[in-house]
Amino acid sequence: MANGKSGDKGLRAIVIGMIVFVITVTGIFIYFDKKPATNVAAPAAISKTDGSGLVFNPELKNQIDIWEDFQCPACRSFEATNNDYIKKMILEKKAKVVYHPLTFIGERSSNGVNESIIAANAAACAMDEGKFLEMHELIYQNQGNEENAGRFSKEFMIMLGLKADLTSAKYQDCVRNGTYDDWTATSASYAAVKNVNSTPTVFVNGKELSRETPDNDYNNPAKFQAALAAVGIK
Repeated sequence: MANGKSGDKGLRAIVIGMIVFVITVTGIFIYFDKKPATNVAAPAAISKTDGSGLVFNPELKNQIDIWEDFQCPACRSFEATNNDYIKKMILEKKAKVVYHPLTFIGERSSNGVNESIIAANAAACAMDEGKFLEMHELIYQNQGNEENAGRFSKEFMIMLGLKADLTSAKYQDCVRNGTYDDWTATSASYAAVKNVNSTPTVFVNGKELSRETPDNDYNNPAKFQAALAAVGIK
């Protein structure tokens, strides 16, 4: 009996380890009873009908929704592959684009500091200054090799801001004070509503892009652009 119990414990440890590995590598997350944030400070450029996401071109019909965590390696890869085209669609007013920053990786921190929130707050502060796209790109370009390793500090976000000409006291105070920290929880609530459980996740006009094969709509720029073109975003 003792050997049987020991074997059961060993098997459970292996299974749990495999689950943790899959969650870490693929960017899969699960929210348990996330409550929507109410009465919190939020950037001006949000849409409550779109889960309080950060919105570009709110007047347009065709819509791209992007769920991401700034510490997510797969999100960094998606950004490096498709960001230039997404920016083009924004700047040429080809689509409404809504960014939903998630913070689940930071929730795994062992020191109580959620670096995903720090990065998401800094991006929102940059949105107020008209520099979100620049800051968004800089954050991913400077993502660390390990999550929750102390790289995404508030002072680091202020330093990155300088590279995007974010030199105002308003931006720096917004970062240091964590002005939009509580707002970041709204994306988690909306992700649960939309059954989003991994990052990056992209919806085009309410339909999630395919990720069924390694060479999918996320990793292949031609397929990504074709998915947008199929609904008239080009």
